[in-house]
Amino acid sequence: MSGGALGEKTRLARFVAAEGARVAWRRFAALTTAPFRAAGRTPDKLVIAPQDLRTSDPTRAGEIYAGLYVFAGKTVDVRGGSPFQSDAPSDGWAEALHGFGWLRHLRAADTTLARANARALVDEWIGLRGGRHAAVARAPHVAARRLIAWLCHSPLILDGADRAFYRRFLRSLARQTRQLGRLRAVADDGLPRLAADCALTYAGLCLAGENRLLKTAARQLAEELDRQILADGGHVGRNPAALVEILLDLLPLRQAFAVRGVAPPQALLNAIDRAMPMLRFFRHGDGDFVQFNGAGPAQGDLIATVLAYDDARGAPLEDAPHSGYQRVAAGEALLVADVGAPPPPPLSATAHAGALAFEFSSGTEQIIVNCGVPRHGRERWDASRATAAHSTAVIDDTSSCRFARSPLLRRLIGPLILAGPRAPTSRRERDDGGVRLVASHDGYRARFGLWHDRSLRLSADGDRLDGEDAFRTAEGAKTPEAKVALRFHLHPSVRASVTQDGQGVVLALASGAGWLFAAVDATAELEESVHLSGAHGPRRTEQIVIRAPLRGAPKIAWSLRRLETGAGASRRARLPSSGDGPTLL
Repeated sequence: MSGGALGEKTRLARFVAAEGARVAWRRFAALTTAPFRAAGRTPDKLVIAPQDLRTSDPTRAGEIYAGLYVFAGKTVDVRGGSPFQSDAPSDGWAEALHGFGWLRHLRAADTTLARANARALVDEWIGLRGGRHAAVARAPHVAARRLIAWLCHSPLILDGADRAFYRRFLRSLARQTRQLGRLRAVADDGLPRLAADCALTYAGLCLAGENRLLKTAARQLAEELDRQILADGGHVGRNPAALVEILLDLLPLRQAFAVRGVAPPQALLNAIDRAMPMLRFFRHGDGDFVQFNGAGPAQGDLIATVLAYDDARGAPLEDAPHSGYQRVAAGEALLVADVGAPPPPPLSATAHAGALAFEFSSGTEQIIVNCGVPRHGRERWDASRATAAHSTAVIDDTSSCRFARSPLLRRLIGPLILAGPRAPTSRRERDDGGVRLVASHDGYRARFGLWHDRSLRLSADGDRLDGEDAFRTAEGAKTPEAKVALRFHLHPSVRASVTQDGQGVVLALASGAGWLFAAVDATAELEESVHLSGAHGPRRTEQIVIRAPLRGAPKIAWSLRRLETGAGASRRARLPSSGDGPTLL
């Protein structure tokens, strides 16, 4: 075994041991800490109620009053019983129930009945202290969401309440704040820990006399924001959608500091200023996010709400080297490519093996995409994290990252990425004819002794994309007896038909525009695929696949160009009828 391979195995063993110890400590702390035990004084009053920017639906209030709880794609009818004592159909359902984000729907209803229902459910939870799902309720990220929801919607909860309930409510808030303060350090890295810091800062601002808590929480929040929000505005976990969740917490928090007359941490202001332009960096012309590293379906209403607070409205970046993405826009065309390494292992639970994958759109129409992930039930689509689910090169159906696969290892550390590309590179070259991206990654070096190089050139008018994929043998390695497949997943709205010579595929868009994908000295095939991140759930679609043996370290060239109106019309006449299009799974 080589020294490099031995060193990697040693680093991996140390990481697994450290991560397993951290997870074990968090579980031990959660089990041995008395649930929400009172300690210290109870605040005298609430001084402010922050704004909740998340979208509400008043019709959901009627469902909740009727005993129907619809969370994370699952529905439970409690039939007059307590939702906190009911069987949870999934962890996501239980987390949403105990996170109390659904209070916003009751507040939107703005009726006496909704206010009474909200108060009764909160009082019931206080009495049961989490009820049947107490372990879920005590999880740091769930407790953080609940604390924020109770503080933001305290006017709803307290409207018409008597003094006794008001004291119980304040006492519970104090208990939960202290509990979260103890468990914050062992919260999962990334968004869960950041949510805990936001919640504690909210509590310091909202509860009277909590200046010491506010000082400590604001300092921890600043440190976490400096670590998690990168210099180019991306999140350290590399999920584009994470920025929306973060800004939905930070924007009201900034406002709460202003209302209290307290100067916010500079790190909070800097994080907002950096993250706002990156939201536009990751969006196609139709408003959807590019599907990298767990982004999932875009919630347009939330994105629009966040962007309404963007005063600068500056142009998005082109090069995001810290986040590991490149963006090229020309004419109506947009290309976004993943040219980075996977995030650090503790932050990789939702990251994907999409090295050198790209997405391409024209105007408001997406053409080449990645499979993405659904809004709910992601655990059933673990294959969406594989390299084959991305528009990039796949060697022998093997992903460019190694995931924790064994049940024992997953129970110990979670579905993390254990190894992946360690030295990806990228550069941009600009000339009068357009912009070229040149990138490479070594994710296949350990197993196949190969580097993958990809060149993407978008013409200045946005009407042509030329690509070349090459495979270099690493020094001292032998070219393996393996095959490579270039995959180009198509958006479900695209209709595809292989040309007669087998080297091209005609793509017809819903608008009537036509594009021609052509392979150079290779055969392009159409195969089934699935688009997981649609607004209405998974949909069948197709993918273009080019296969070649790796013997001889081949170079595979291909192109995608817009068809002229006349040519496009004649091509489209030979496409299958609309009745043969993609359908819901």
